[in-house]
Amino acid sequence: QVRLVESGGGSVQAGGSLRLSCAASGSISRINDMGWYRQAPGMERELVARIPRDGMIKYADSVKGRFTISRDNAKNTMGLQMNSLKSEDTAVYYCYAETSAWAGYWGQGTQVTVSS
Repeated sequence: QVRLVESGGGSVQAGGSLRLSCAASGSISRINDMGWYRQAPGMERELVARIPRDGMIKYADSVKGRFTISRDNAKNTMGLQMNSLKSEDTAVYYCYAETSAWAGYWGQGTQVTVSS
């Protein structure tokens, strides 16, 4: 089992910045990929960024150049620096982790609201 806890959401004006953090606990040695997803009201959950233990980082086209995902395997944490925020970035952001056994785990989500 893997437990994920997000923090750092909040409200910001368009053009501003926020940083999200995700702390993992439990069977963390089995975690391979981690990522951030988001879900806006009435929309499906979508990938924001994904970072493997080793390998290439992937970003959604809508956030490239504005968001930066990071990961500290020693501290079992993952971050998402969000700059130049837009109103369309408003959503609940979820931390995701996938283990070597292909099991997926989600955090409880953190709200990000960007006002124009």
